[in-house]
Amino acid sequence: MQLGAVFPQTEIGNDPAAIRDFAQAAEAMGFSRLEIFDHVASVDIAHRSNWPGPYTEAHPFHEIFVLLGYLSACTRNLELVTTVLVLPQREAALVAKQAAEVDVLSGGRLVLGVGLGWNYVEYEILNRNFHDRGRRIEEQVAVMRALWTQQSVDFQGRWHHVTAAGLNPLPIQRPIPVWFGGQADPVLRRIARIGDGWFPSSSNDAALPEVFERLRSHTREAGRDPASIGISGRISAGVHDPETWVRRARMWRDLGCSSAGANTMNGGLKTVDEHIKRLQTFHAAVANAL
Repeated sequence: MQLGAVFPQTEIGNDPAAIRDFAQAAEAMGFSRLEIFDHVASVDIAHRSNWPGPYTEAHPFHEIFVLLGYLSACTRNLELVTTVLVLPQREAALVAKQAAEVDVLSGGRLVLGVGLGWNYVEYEILNRNFHDRGRRIEEQVAVMRALWTQQSVDFQGRWHHVTAAGLNPLPIQRPIPVWFGGQADPVLRRIARIGDGWFPSSSNDAALPEVFERLRSHTREAGRDPASIGISGRISAGVHDPETWVRRARMWRDLGCSSAGANTMNGGLKTVDEHIKRLQTFHAAVANAL
């Protein structure tokens, strides 16, 4: 099982040198991938009662494709992974273009993780329909894959219509891998049919074996090999607890994950150097135990 590092979006700050240093340090330590969260807009919760989400106007997020372009130039080997980009709140053709450009600039290192999202405010700001997002995402993936693999595309769907048009340049990976986040059964069935990978949640560890088996069952029903679908777990490294890190890494490995990402946020770390030091401690403890 490979180890990834989660980019500390809400805590890294705005210094380009610090952003570069974190990514390069993760690469030098031997992490195989850099996982990056996505949000477009901040929400002023003082004017929204019963706000359900974990992020507010106090949580900064760097725009994900601009950030990926910068990180492409700062790194050489790290996979650059969106975990996850909220696809239905964006235009599919534009995402396909942006992703293709990142893939070109990075030398074929992009993994496009996508999801439906929960933040209805972002959908409102971006003038997208929050309520049909589950139905639209599959067609979005289909049109993006066509645009990534064909110079001239003809595509007629419910929401997308392309006639003799395409992207230039095409990505290096044709198509770019598309992973999905989420754990509801419709998501698992979607992954089984069209996904290259999955980001499971872990709010209930005891339920995970059954969820993993459901994904494998759905995948076999779809006529695909479950081993062809990558799976990346998540390990909270914000709190310094090497025994728990190792235990969770082994849990993900034994469930069949191909990778697991270390998240150093939410542990009171104040500087980029502290995040880097925590990553070093994590990698030394976990890599040697797997």
